[in-house]
Amino acid sequence: MSFSDLLDDIGGQGRFQFINTILLIIPGIIMASHPLLQNFSAAVPDHHCQTADNTLPGSSWNFTSSDVLLKAYIPVDEGTKLSKCLQFSKPQWHLTFENGSFFNISETQKIPCQHGWSYDRTEFSETIVTEWNLVCDLRHLRQMSQSIYMGGVLFGALIFGSLSDKFGRRTILTWSYLQVGVVGTCTSFSPSFEIFCILRFLTGMAVSGAVLNAVCLNVEWVPIRSRTIFGTLYAFSFSIGQMVLAGVAYTIRDWRKLQLAVSCPMLLCFMYSWWLPESARWLTLKNKPDQALRQIKKVARINGLANKGKLVTLEVGMIVFVPSSLHKGTSKKVQFYSNLKCQCPISIHCRCCNSFAFYGLIMDLQKFGVSVFLVQLIFAAIDFPVKLFASASLMYLGRRRTLGGCMLLAGIMIISNAFISYDMKALRTSLAVLGKGLFGAAFTGVYIFTGELYPTVLRQTGMGFGSTLARVGSMTAPLIRMFEDHLPSLPGIIYGAVPIIAAFVVIFLPETLNMPLPETIDDVEQKMNLSDGTPNVTGKPTHIFKIRYAVSTIHHIRQ
Repeated sequence: MSFSDLLDDIGGQGRFQFINTILLIIPGIIMASHPLLQNFSAAVPDHHCQTADNTLPGSSWNFTSSDVLLKAYIPVDEGTKLSKCLQFSKPQWHLTFENGSFFNISETQKIPCQHGWSYDRTEFSETIVTEWNLVCDLRHLRQMSQSIYMGGVLFGALIFGSLSDKFGRRTILTWSYLQVGVVGTCTSFSPSFEIFCILRFLTGMAVSGAVLNAVCLNVEWVPIRSRTIFGTLYAFSFSIGQMVLAGVAYTIRDWRKLQLAVSCPMLLCFMYSWWLPESARWLTLKNKPDQALRQIKKVARINGLANKGKLVTLEVGMIVFVPSSLHKGTSKKVQFYSNLKCQCPISIHCRCCNSFAFYGLIMDLQKFGVSVFLVQLIFAAIDFPVKLFASASLMYLGRRRTLGGCMLLAGIMIISNAFISYDMKALRTSLAVLGKGLFGAAFTGVYIFTGELYPTVLRQTGMGFGSTLARVGSMTAPLIRMFEDHLPSLPGIIYGAVPIIAAFVVIFLPETLNMPLPETIDDVEQKMNLSDGTPNVTGKPTHIFKIRYAVSTIHHIRQ
């Protein structure tokens, strides 16, 4: 009997699975805010140089109209738009009079802002841009802060993925929840931009560790036929979180208070995370059968099948070594590693491409020319119908077709957008929204797919490494925007072409629909249809599940 069959016997879609998924969804909703917080906490409002005074020289007149003052201090560029980074070296008071425009100001010296900036605070009361003046010569620091956060996500995937395979899924998940709550809260009290960036890096690390382990803990406690359902339910947490973020950011316009609002609730998630059971698969493969048995009985009890749980005994057997003479000249071990070298780069490439295009599309909501809160809400809402469709497709058409189809369609929409006039805002926004929804559906598929490709003994390491390289894509995405100055349509073409290429690469991955999760590296080889029926000749022991029921009692229960 496989472990998936055991889960079916103790309630594969029972009360425990739904409680476990809900308890994992709640922090997922909260953490969904952190990658997209940049759209609000680092929003760039309209701004211009701060004027030094408001008094006309040689007169007692006091100008109460800011528009009048701005004519004297701030030059105009782009028609009637005030310069954001320049001011007159000396006030041009003659420009405040009706005939001031007839004076020749072409020779008037213009210099960078000397007294700071004045910001339009009608939409945001305070952002990191307004607090630390990240405009003009310092404008690149705004994007750098997001790249630093993504660097933390990259580093966290690499570190926490490996630690999870060593210390367990729940242990690292609990620590990640605590780190998000504590570090995120401290971020709201950052005294400087440098401290802010350091804390954002640590937050990104923790978010990455939490998401990876939550996905793995969710997948490893559900049977084969339920993986798509529960995996999609967890994926919806990010969509809900994006919608919640739009509402919270609309209510809280100060970046410090907003940061606090999306961080403190994680401390509550940390407190209840101790209830979550450790993965029985991982415990068994780590030679901890007694602990695995306790977790299985706990699940059976919660599902109302305590009697079945009491009858389960779990052994982790060790296959006796085959004499080394049997595997002289064999290429079986080499064959496995060649399979791994083929499978891993393809799955990682797909994740990297999807992440690259997704963040290239979603991290600059102000460019749509409408309320950033409304765009955020629409971008989140589109996930629901698209992911529902993707969920059905994952169950009936398979992982490869769904993932490849979503990335192909999304790429086509993004490329199409690159050739549509900026004046057609409704059409451009509609295509972008649909593209974002398809990228979100692809994320759902890629998380489920990659989780099913790796064996339990390497699952978190593999997923962590894949997530690490995926963050390279998300870190690179903002840099492509630099090409807009030379060719406005080029970034859109690149953002669309990359996922289209990845869509065709997906076909080289093995289909995992209705396949049992691989427990060992030998299981991966069998999934690739490369097993030739010979015994294990690697010279290394292989863990196997042996689940036994007393024949008489199991017959009695099933009757």
